[in-house]
This record gives sequence, structure tokens and C-alpha cells, in this order.
Amino acid sequence: MTQRVELATVMDRLAVDGLITDYAVAVDDGDWAAYRELFTPDGRADYRSAGGIEGDAGKVAAWLAESMRVFSMRQHLIVNRRLRFGVLERDRGDTALVQADYVNPMRLADEGPSGAPDFVCGGRYAFGLLRTDDGWRVREVVVQEKWRRLPGRGSAG
Repeated sequence: MTQRVELATVMDRLAVDGLITDYAVAVDDGDWAAYRELFTPDGRADYRSAGGIEGDAGKVAAWLAESMRVFSMRQHLIVNRRLRFGVLERDRGDTALVQADYVNPMRLADEGPSGAPDFVCGGRYAFGLLRTDDGWRVREVVVQEKWRRLPGRGSAG
């Protein structure tokens, strides 16, 4: 690899990392316009393993806006990010696959604004990304919830 190619790869890695962080922040802050902007025009999300829906980013953003109202606090911690470029359709370097684990503590709204989270879940995201004229965007995200802890109960999963 030349230094120019290595630098471009580092810059892409940083941009992809920023996109994944922006995804978590948009969900945690309830910024559904920002959430939709992270996706390609044909972008899709699949939250079925967590009891949600699958569909285009706009439809899923509307569902998230409604279903997340029950939580006064949300905090996605996305870790163990594994990134491979050129894996979706063609090995041209304009696509990427990110697998990342998450832990998501949340606080139920009816329990008040302070205190420890009372609902925690964890699992893995699979992001299919595409480089666009506007930068890296999410073409698809699939949530694979592996476990959850509910108020007054142990783990389920």
C-alpha cells in the first residue's frame, strides 16, 4: 500500500466511526431528522429481533419516535466495532460492513428523570454502509438483540 492509500483508509475508518457514533447519538437524543439523514435514500432498518419493525428509514424513525417515548433516558454504548471495506456488492472500496456490539441502558419515563437505568439490553448491530457524495451513509442496519434485563426481573433472551 502506498502512503496515499493508507491515509485514505484511515480517513474512511474515522468517517465510518463518526457515522456509527452519530447513529447512537441520534437515537439517544431522539433526533429523528438526524437519524433519517444518516441513511441513503433507499436505506432500511430492521429492529424485529428487539420487538420492533423493519422498513425504510423514515418509517422506522417514526416508530422509534413513538416507542422511545416511554424512556426518559437512553444511552447506546457501541463497542467492538469490526469494519471491512468493499463487502456489499463490489470490491470497489465504496461499501463497508460494520459489526458492532451494543449495550443500551434506559430509564423508564414513569420512574422519574433521575436514578439508575431500569431497562438494559444488549446485542449486535450489522451496518451496511455506502460512500455517497455526502459521505458515508447507512444503507441497512440490522439489530440482533441478544439479551435484556427488565425492571424487577433478571435477564431474558
